[in-house]
Amino acid sequence: MQDARIGEGVRVLLLGSGKAGHEINAVGVAEALGASYELKRVNPRKPFLWMSPFGPVDPRDAALLRPPLPDIVLASGRVTVPYLRALKRAGGARVFAVFLQDPRFARASMDLIWVPEHDRHRGPNVIATLTSPHPFSPRRLAAARAAPDARLAELPTPRCAIVLGGPSGAQHFTAADLTRMTEAVRAIVGQGFSIMATPSRRTPPELLAAVREGLGDAPGFVWDGSGENPYASILALADAVLVTGDSANMVGEATATGAPVYVFEPSGGEAGKLGQAIDALERLGAIRRFAGRIERFAYKPIDSSSVIAAEIARRFARARAAAA
Repeated sequence: MQDARIGEGVRVLLLGSGKAGHEINAVGVAEALGASYELKRVNPRKPFLWMSPFGPVDPRDAALLRPPLPDIVLASGRVTVPYLRALKRAGGARVFAVFLQDPRFARASMDLIWVPEHDRHRGPNVIATLTSPHPFSPRRLAAARAAPDARLAELPTPRCAIVLGGPSGAQHFTAADLTRMTEAVRAIVGQGFSIMATPSRRTPPELLAAVREGLGDAPGFVWDGSGENPYASILALADAVLVTGDSANMVGEATATGAPVYVFEPSGGEAGKLGQAIDALERLGAIRRFAGRIERFAYKPIDSSSVIAAEIARRFARARAAAA
C-alpha cells in the first residue's frame, strides 16, 4: 500500500452533505490520509439550497469560514460546493481543496478532483480510479476479521455476503428480479454457503423478504436493523460476495475484500455509467455477473482510497513547499 500520511498537525476538514453515499467517500479518503479529521455537515436554507452549487454560502454558516482555517478540505455533494469555494477564497494557497466527483462549473477552484474512471472529465487537477473511495481499508478488514461481530463468528464456512441496495433513479427491481433473488440465494445455499445479508437504506422490504425466502432454514444472518450494522465484519468474513448492481459504492466496497464478487443487476431501467463501471471491473477480473453459481476466482483487492490519499499527500506537500 502507498504511504499517504501527511504528517502531524495537519488539520483536515470533511464537508458533508448529509447523504451517506457522499460522506462515505470522503471518510474513506480521510482515513487513508492517516490524519485526524473533523466532519461538518452543511444544510443551507432556501434560497441558498436552491442556488447550490452556484450560489453563496448560507450566512448562518459564516463561522465555518473564520480562522483557524483547515489545511485540507474534502467535500462531496452539490450543496458543499459553495462552502468549499468560500474556504478556498478565504485561505488561498493555505487551504488545499479536494472535491470528490465532478464539481462542474467550480473545477478551476479545486486543487484536486476525484472522478470515477467512467466519468469523462479529465485535467491536470483530476485523478480517476476504477472504484469509489470508501473506509474499508485492508487494515480495517483485517481488524474485523480478527475480532468479528459475534452474530457472524459462529456461522459455518464458507460464508457468502449478500449486500443489498435498492431503487436508484433510473434503476428498479421488478417482480421478476425478486424471484431471481430468491432463486439466487437458494442456489448459493445449495452450494454449501452460509449467508450474511445486509440491506441499505434504499432496500425495499420485498427485496429483503426475497433473501429470507431463499435462505429458508439454512444457516445465515440477515440484519434486521437492530443493533449496529455489522457490514465491516460481513465483508471481512466473506468467502464470496453477491452485491446488487445499483450502487458504484457498494460494488467498489465488495472488491476491497479480494473475495469473488458477483453482481446481481436489476432488470428495471438502464444501468448507464454504472453499467460501464461494472463492465470495466469484469474485464479486470474483479467481478462477474451472477449466472446461478458461485465459482472461485482471484484478483488483487482494490484500494482506491489509498491511491487518492497518496495523490493528495503528494500534491499537498508540493503546494506547501511552493508556498514556503
